[in-house]
Amino acid sequence: MTVRVLVATVVHTPLDARIHRRQIGALLSDGIEVTYLAPWSATGTDRPPRTASLTTLDVPRAVGRRRGQALRAARRLVHRIGPDHDLILLQDPELLLTVIGGIKLLPPVVLDVHEDTAASLLDRAWVPPVLRRPAGTVIRCSERWAERNLQLILAEHSYQHRFARRHPVVPNVPPRPGHLPPPPGTRRVVYLGRIAASRGARELLELARRLHREFEFELIGPVDQDISELLAAAVQRGHVRWTDFLPNDAALERLEGALTGLSLIHPQPNHDRSLQTKILEYASRRLPVITTDLAVSGPFVRDRGIGLVVPPYDVDATMAALRRLRDDEVTRNAMADRGYALVRDELNWDLEGPRFVARVRAWATPARHSGSQHA
Repeated sequence: MTVRVLVATVVHTPLDARIHRRQIGALLSDGIEVTYLAPWSATGTDRPPRTASLTTLDVPRAVGRRRGQALRAARRLVHRIGPDHDLILLQDPELLLTVIGGIKLLPPVVLDVHEDTAASLLDRAWVPPVLRRPAGTVIRCSERWAERNLQLILAEHSYQHRFARRHPVVPNVPPRPGHLPPPPGTRRVVYLGRIAASRGARELLELARRLHREFEFELIGPVDQDISELLAAAVQRGHVRWTDFLPNDAALERLEGALTGLSLIHPQPNHDRSLQTKILEYASRRLPVITTDLAVSGPFVRDRGIGLVVPPYDVDATMAALRRLRDDEVTRNAMADRGYALVRDELNWDLEGPRFVARVRAWATPARHSGSQHA
């Protein structure tokens, strides 16, 4: 019998790399039918044509403090169509509110733990500081409820410490490169991901201000509101080029031929214990990495020999690292080749995807398919 999976997010863009490119791509490739509930209209994303294997449903987006409408719409849909599926895969912790109180009427529900949500509140300007501690307590309680009542998958091994039991880890690794990218260049510096203060945006823009005559700085990704004016000014002065969110394949293609990929993330709890996905994405396109010396990322890059490590917040050290890579072709190419081989042979979605699909199939319970048509 065909397995049907309902995938739901009200927070992420529908083309989020982990959800759309990796997880849904792997499910469809294995013959699993997917219904994808996501904020298509709210993000200005075109819905793909409906096929026998993929159905898309549109919901409002949960943004900042405006989350109620999205959660109410998602709850109605989950309870209306969820029983026609064999498994429900929730991508946002907020979506726990859509299944609480009705879990016995639904197929197995899985929560994909993308991050340390409580710790990430430090990085959410829309959460008033006075509410961050109590909000974190609520999140921890909801995670404990989820562990008792749902299945969990974790994006990082380090997230295990928050839970009483062991849970499968589905790492956020890029696809295996389908070709050998060109060697790194000597001038273009790239950054891929959310452009936020806690992710080194101010340091990156200061680098561009000082070094725009030596290097070309290209940023790819959505920008936080408190950084948007600074970024717009840097673009207007010609210090950086900026492209908003791109689908993952297009974004990775844009990285090729750059000198290096930057990951100047600050040592906050949600970042320090994680290996930033962008590090492996840069490596997959044969770029040496420059990363801040966080608890996981620093040793990983240093021990694997795939880039240079700098102290957090240190613009001068990052300037020196850029110039070192530019001036030392042998080191630059050796780091790039080691990183590319690491992703090609060990850390890629082509290896992890089938494991994810096998886990989904093992958890899925045959539903009483009514043959209902989804909007």
